Amino acid sequence: MALIAPSLLSANFLQLQADCDMLNNSKADWFHLDIMDGRFVPNISFGPMFVDFFRKSTTKFCDVHLMIEEPERYAEAFKKAGADNLTVHWEACKHLHRNIQQIKGLGMKAGVAINPHTPVEALKDVLADIDLVCMMSVNPGFGGQAFIPHTINKIIRLREMIDEQSLDVKIEIDGGVNLANAKSIIDAGADVLVAGSTVFNAANPTDVIAQLKQIV
Repeated sequence: MALIAPSLLSANFLQLQADCDMLNNSKADWFHLDIMDGRFVPNISFGPMFVDFFRKSTTKFCDVHLMIEEPERYAEAFKKAGADNLTVHWEACKHLHRNIQQIKGLGMKAGVAINPHTPVEALKDVLADIDLVCMMSVNPGFGGQAFIPHTINKIIRLREMIDEQSLDVKIEIDGGVNLANAKSIIDAGADVLVAGSTVFNAANPTDVIAQLKQIV
């Protein structure tokens, strides 16, 4: 059964407490928090202060996804804000292994995200050092995009790589996840589903989360 991680990027920022309460009372497993700097991706979201607000609003796992340049400059701030997992982008890190060591040294779980054009083989030298791979199934920066079908093949290959080494690394899929494609994503080998607009644009978000959680 996959973990469900609603993305707060799609929440109503005028009703954040209500949306946090909804998630706390739902079957959601994680809070997924997207940090964007306007440099690595063409959008700006929020920073450590907002993560601190979310942390104080939930006891659930806070999964922080840094879509930013120079993530090493902010890792400590996100640790202080309450991040449980900190994910950096393969494409944004000149010294990726050092970034992973920094995150681990701060006491967080470490994730690495890859964009749609990046092959999963790019992770082979760090796969044993991380806890999670966040596979982007849309081009990062904006919610509401359509799932890129080729992602299924990438999930299958990554699952093979993880299993070949008997590693405890979760595969997280971020972008375009919905009730229609969730089963094929899970069947391919995914462990965590990030769902933003699918959840928060629904008439009954709690029910959508429950339906996603029931897919096996």
